[in-house]
Amino acid sequence: MLTPRGNTDPLEGRFDRLDRPGRAIAGLARRPLWPVLAMVLLTVALAWWFLLEMAGSVAILEGSARALGPGMSVIAPLLPIEPGSFAATLADLCLSGGAAVGRLAVTSVPAGLALFAMWLAMAAAMMLPTAAPMIRTYAEIADTAAGRGEPVVHPLMLTAGYLAVWAAAAALFALVQILVGRFADGSASTPVGGATAGVILLVAGAYQFTPLKEACLSKCRNPFTTLFARWRTTTPGVFRLGIEQGLWCLGCCWALMLIMLAVGSMNVVWMAALTVFTFVEKTGAGRVTTRAGGAIVAAWGAVLLGAALT
Repeated sequence: MLTPRGNTDPLEGRFDRLDRPGRAIAGLARRPLWPVLAMVLLTVALAWWFLLEMAGSVAILEGSARALGPGMSVIAPLLPIEPGSFAATLADLCLSGGAAVGRLAVTSVPAGLALFAMWLAMAAAMMLPTAAPMIRTYAEIADTAAGRGEPVVHPLMLTAGYLAVWAAAAALFALVQILVGRFADGSASTPVGGATAGVILLVAGAYQFTPLKEACLSKCRNPFTTLFARWRTTTPGVFRLGIEQGLWCLGCCWALMLIMLAVGSMNVVWMAALTVFTFVEKTGAGRVTTRAGGAIVAAWGAVLLGAALT
């Protein structure tokens, strides 16, 4: 827990008994907003690097970046490639498990774990940037409470609860990808096509117009109301608060994440585009962005489904 700021120690707030590095660290510990946001930024950067390296390895193994989905051939020469790395090993598992994943055979377990790692990195890369305003809001409330001498819990616990939800969602997304691979009989990393892609895009686009989407988006856009009303001063309580915020975020974005199945789960171009769209959607106002995105995705799905049926 963070130490409340009181007036019992005349040196509190100045840390005159510490050297300069010690005073800097103590000041950061007392006001955790920037360290926590730096941690979020570092996690996002590592997740993106992992995904880029994995995409580069998949492009090499597939023999063509075009197999990874639209736009990937443009950035393929820029992708980092490190043979033998952890990302390359997971890429190899995803591809070598393609047929096995489709059959849900015993040998698909390593491939399933690789897909889980990929989806978890994808969730961290795409969702943590959109959670930064929520984390900042919590840190600001916590700082005010600590200034009144009240006990507060470090924002890292809130972030951990938020990520726990997306870790569970990553397992579900990996399972959905396995089932889609079984139905479409395709590679685990390449986009699904035809009627399957059309249905996925139609579902994702239609969800943008639902009341549930609007309710979840409203909670994501106004974290202060939820955090202040349900304020907790215990570590388990703040962890659960992070879970609640993660569930609202999942309810807002799960359908958008499914679009990755239609464009290729290793398509970092679309990952970046959806990250920007989600951030704009969550930090904006009104429903113009949400509905415009939904209409475009639904129309795209309808075209693919119509072409497949005819």
